[in-house]
Parts: sequence; C-alpha cells; structure tokens
Amino acid sequence: MGECSKALSSYERSLEIQKIALPPNHPDLASSYNNIAMVYSHMGECSKALSSLERSLEIFKIALPPNHSSLAISYNNIGMVYDKMGEYLKALSSYERSLEIRKIALPPNHPSLAASYNNIASVYYNMGEYSKALSSYERSLEILKIALPPNHPLLATSYNNIASVYSHMGEYSKALSSYERSLEILKIALPPNHPLLSTSYNNIAMVYSHMGEYSKALSSYERSLEIGKIALPPNHPSLATSYNNIAMVYSKMGEYSKALSSLERSLEIRKIALPQNHPDLATSYNNIASVYFHMGEYSKALSSYERSLEIGKIALPQNHPDLATSYNNIASVYFHMGEYSKALSSYERSLEIRKIALPPNHPSLTTSYNNIAMVYSKMGEYSRALSSYERSLEIGKIAFPPNHSSLATFYNNIAMLYSQMGEYSKALSSLERSLEILRKSVPSTHPHL
Repeated sequence: MGECSKALSSYERSLEIQKIALPPNHPDLASSYNNIAMVYSHMGECSKALSSLERSLEIFKIALPPNHSSLAISYNNIGMVYDKMGEYLKALSSYERSLEIRKIALPPNHPSLAASYNNIASVYYNMGEYSKALSSYERSLEILKIALPPNHPLLATSYNNIASVYSHMGEYSKALSSYERSLEILKIALPPNHPLLSTSYNNIAMVYSHMGEYSKALSSYERSLEIGKIALPPNHPSLATSYNNIAMVYSKMGEYSKALSSLERSLEIRKIALPQNHPDLATSYNNIASVYFHMGEYSKALSSYERSLEIGKIALPQNHPDLATSYNNIASVYFHMGEYSKALSSYERSLEIRKIALPPNHPSLTTSYNNIAMVYSKMGEYSRALSSYERSLEIGKIAFPPNHSSLATFYNNIAMLYSQMGEYSKALSSLERSLEILRKSVPSTHPHL
C-alpha cells in the first residue's frame, strides 16, 4: 500500500501543476484524473475512484469528439469501478456505452472490442446470467482469434473465462476442457514459472474439487502454490489465495486441522499485504469460521464470521452481495446451535440484501429460500418450510441448467420435508427426481451419490 500512496501523491502533484499550466478542459487533465482514479480503485476506495473518473469523463466530453476512443476508455473504467462495488446494472450500462463508441471508432476485430465484450460478460457472470455471459465471452474469443497470434496469452484468458462460466453452470467437463486449453496456451506463451500458470492450475483444481475429485484438486492447487512461491514475493496476496484454496480442499476431505493451518497462513499473508479492512481479510475470517463450523466449534465459528461481517460493513456498500453471504453464514451457525429465531433473523437479512443486489432469479436467492425453509422445518412450521423450498426450486429451475446438482439438492430437501409431514409418496417422488438429476450431473463415484 506504500507504493499506492506514493503513486497517488505523485499523480496529485502532477494534477496541481497541470491545473496551473493548462486550460481547464485540456485532455491531459482528464488523463490525470483517470490515473488518480486507478490508484484509488487499486486501494479499494471505489467512491473516490468513481468521483475522479467522472471528472475525467466530463473533461473528455468537452475536449474530444463524441466517439473518441478515450471516451470509451473512460466509460470502461467507470464500469470497472461499479463492477467492484457490486452495482452491476450501472457497470453494464457503462460497459455497453464504451462498446458502442468502440464499434464506431475502431476496426471490427480490434482487441479493444474483445475487451469490451469480455467486461460485459464479466458483469453478466457476476449477476448469475451465465448464458448471456457465455455469449459475450465467446464473442470476445472470436475477435481475439482473428486479431492475435494463436498462442497469445489473451486467448488463454478468454478460454479461462469461458471455463469459469461453464463451471458455474455445473458443466464441469466443458469447464475442464476450456481451462486445459488455456493452460496449454500459457505453457507455450510464458516462462515456466509465470504467475498466470499458477492461476491456471488453481482453476483446474477448482473444477476437480467441484467434481469431487479431491486428490486431483489438491495436486493442482499445490502445483499452483509451487509456481507462486517462485514467481511472487513471499507475502504476495496470490499466495494467500493459494493457501486458502488448499485449505478448502482439506476441509472438503474432512482434514480440518490441515485446513485450519493453511487458512491461518493465508490470513497472516493478507494481514501483511493488505489494508486492515480489505474485503479479502473478511474472506479469510469467513473461511476460518467455516472450518470451525465443520469441526463443531460453533462459538469460534460465530466469532470469526462476525469479524468477517465487521470488515465487510466497512469495506463494502451496504447492500453488497458479500454482506448477504456473511449474514447467511452467521445464520447457519445459529441454526446448528439450535437458536432458530436468531438463525431466521440473519437468513432473512441475507435475503433482503440479495433481493436488492441481485437479479430476481440469481442462484444465491435459491440458497436463501432453501435456508429459511430449513429453519421453518426445524421450528415445526412445515407449510412455511414447504413454501420456501418450492420458491427455491422455482428460481433454481430458471437459474440452473436442467440437470444441475443444486436442483437435486432442492428436490432432496423437499422430499425430507414431505417425509417429516408423513406424506411418503410425495417424498419418494421427489427423492427419485433428485437421484435422476444426480446421475446425470456428477461422476458415478461422487460422494453425494
């Protein structure tokens, strides 16, 4: 952060000089505001970044022709900050304005057009609109294939992004194929210990983890960490991410002490590398809490989840989706402690935020309704539980592909409720639907089968 402060100081000094030396709407002033904004964005101070970017845009609008490429860059950068803030509709609007200008200002297969499609796809991805994300990512890839040499690193990035969408759609074999194509390109294009190779192995590991192939996941995560240790400084945030991901696999394997050890190493690095209220610190406390939760140490889990929420409230806008996740996790601890009224209150707070922050059929809403249903079920309020489970399933049918494993979970939960209500034929029907989906969506060796 010291380097950011130095950069900010230099950019601000430069701006002061330019204000004296140049006319009030000179393009160089706009560039200075843009540079200051980029530093604020890197520091996580999004509101300050946005203010400087908007000043930059105002000047460019006066100083330049209406379809100048610098205006496209301004709209693009504003979109990036809104994206970071979780204000996805505003981000989408800015990215689309940037794309409109680039279509006029640039040749049809210019790499900047690919960047615009990529950024639009990224917002759709964050909104959970995966088919739209996939379409824009594929358009970006088409342009890059024409504009760039066959093993250019940006092609690897495109395949990586497409893979990420497939992964969230539950199409893990397609995700793995695209991640492996990305890795192939990077191995040709980059030195053997480049940080992007570390990222590739990390992403492949994530897919294996989703597929329940934990030993393969662990192997790829460890390869990612090996490269990171060579390529990066000893307290680089990416190393913290690697330790975090290794921990998540250990947790899934039930090796909680190893998971906790890796998470604590991750947190140590983040405390050194990041500001004290950075969102990644909230993530660390969240994940440590998750391990304590799985170990049945609920008071420790609650303490860490609450620390995560405290940081999130400072670092993020008040209706950011990550705050909803924090409330959801706190509720989960209360649920397992048998404090159902507290659990319900936190789950409902989580749902309120998600309704504001996310599209109406976002997958996270299915989680919220599912969790609220579980509390009602424990409280013996079966009709309310059934209503919430069915709402979860309705959204899930829109949000997920027809054989996504989450749908199997929802049918299973409805079945369990019918069983508690003594409606065994309905329970059996839902269980059979659940099993039918699982057989199509996960490998035959998957633990859920």
